[in-house]
Amino acid sequence: MTTYLFTPPAVQSVAIQGKAERFPINRLFFVGRNYHAHAVEMGKPVDKSVERPFYFTKAPQTLTPSGATVAYPPETSNYHFEMELVVAIGKAGFRVQAENAHEVIYGYAAGLDMTRRDLQLVARDKGRPWDLGKDIEEGSVCADIVPLPGVVIDNGAIALEVNGVTKQNSDVNKLIWNIREIIADLSLFYHLQPGDLIYTGTPEGVGAVVAGDQITGHVDLGAAGVTRVALTVGAAE
Repeated sequence: MTTYLFTPPAVQSVAIQGKAERFPINRLFFVGRNYHAHAVEMGKPVDKSVERPFYFTKAPQTLTPSGATVAYPPETSNYHFEMELVVAIGKAGFRVQAENAHEVIYGYAAGLDMTRRDLQLVARDKGRPWDLGKDIEEGSVCADIVPLPGVVIDNGAIALEVNGVTKQNSDVNKLIWNIREIIADLSLFYHLQPGDLIYTGTPEGVGAVVAGDQITGHVDLGAAGVTRVALTVGAAE
């Protein structure tokens, strides 16, 4: 029997709609600048004809359930929301062809990629990694996963409100690289595994929040209904 110097971290997991079992998390992948209007607002337009998707990761320990209250993070004065559709991977896949991408999908959830925007932009402009801007404790928010094995979501409203005021309002059909293309490309670099989550990118309208703000967002999954996410920004520690 293996013994450890201290208790290992618990397995991170997400609730599954309609099931007692939970979805254990393996890795968190994020697609950068995957809506044209958001790429423009960030000052980095994307030309799909000559570019490929790019990705960053966050530690699974940053995962936070929908409905939580999280402390305003340290070392930032520009804490941003980013509303995203999250793809939950349910089967292993490596070098997956786009036409077969549906085979590895387990389901979907609404998610938030919380960002220390000031630190991210400093790192970006100096050619440094984004970790301090993106890999934030309690900064990867995920709603309960809606099981939709083998289903590819090609369209559906995606929106976010802060204190009831709409800040982001778009459609999944505006993804630069759609879900099939993301899975096919990402699986060239990684052996995708059950438990991987892929945050597919955020529309335009990202902005700062402060302590006390209430964030709510949703993505329309068609016949499967709507997946909703919520977060309250607490006081700084």
